[in-house]
Amino acid sequence: MAESKRVHIEKAQNFMRQYRDPESRELKKLSANQFMDVWSHYDRDGNGYIEGTELDGFLREFVASANATDISPEDLSEHTLVELKSCFMEAYDDNQDGKIDIRELAQLLPMEENFLLLFRFDNPLESSVEFMKIWREYDSDNSGYIEADELKNFLRDLLREAKKINDVSEDKLIEYTDTMLQVFDSNKDGRLQLSEMAKLLPVKENFLCRQIFKGAAKLTKDDIEKVFSLYDRDNNGTIENEELRGFLKDLLELVKKDYDAQDLIDFEDTIMRGVGYDKDGKVARKELTMILLALAKLPPDDDQ
Repeated sequence: MAESKRVHIEKAQNFMRQYRDPESRELKKLSANQFMDVWSHYDRDGNGYIEGTELDGFLREFVASANATDISPEDLSEHTLVELKSCFMEAYDDNQDGKIDIRELAQLLPMEENFLLLFRFDNPLESSVEFMKIWREYDSDNSGYIEADELKNFLRDLLREAKKINDVSEDKLIEYTDTMLQVFDSNKDGRLQLSEMAKLLPVKENFLCRQIFKGAAKLTKDDIEKVFSLYDRDNNGTIENEELRGFLKDLLELVKKDYDAQDLIDFEDTIMRGVGYDKDGKVARKELTMILLALAKLPPDDDQ
């Protein structure tokens, strides 16, 4: 009797088991809300990643839930877990950071096709310049935040672009919007600030994170030119408007994890006063060179 009770408790404790078809043992397609429940359950510290003991727990339960017999997650040996984690991370840890983010989990779990589309960007944004243009377009009231109605417009346009908008009812679009807010609104203020939206709409690479800009003994003219061409998207010889904000966003990300539109404004003022630019809202190669030289001299853990 005690043994039967123990197995029953373990079944209840295995969170992933509820999403398995009892006959086929296949995972069922998850709704947006169910996906959010899975994410919240395993990202226990709410830092936006399933990592460390969270990842071990997820893998144990994921595998145990697929077994036809009622095995406990603890029945997985440490050796098996290590081998499993290695194979699993090789398959799903796209950015090879040793942890699972929301997008990587979305690739792993079967989900409603239309909801999954919101996590799959076949062509990540080339640079933060494109990101800032999108930000300006959807922050329609210039509040410095993407509120729920603005996020809904953004998601609607994503689905329209994928020719799926006719498959999604208004109620389902509201559900998607609420779920995306829950996932990406890390400070839980009911809207997305710049750093939160940046996780929803990722850029292929923050070029300024490359090692050449961290303590480089000497920046070459070619290095400067590569950065300049990355942000001078219209090739007019200056970095301005969304180009400048995209560059500053990438620069700000090096020293601040969570930031909003006001942080970007304050940062722009600080940086531009530092290079003594003439308030015309443009950065030429000379100013860019000064900024990158200052960046190269920053110690690795500098948080100023």
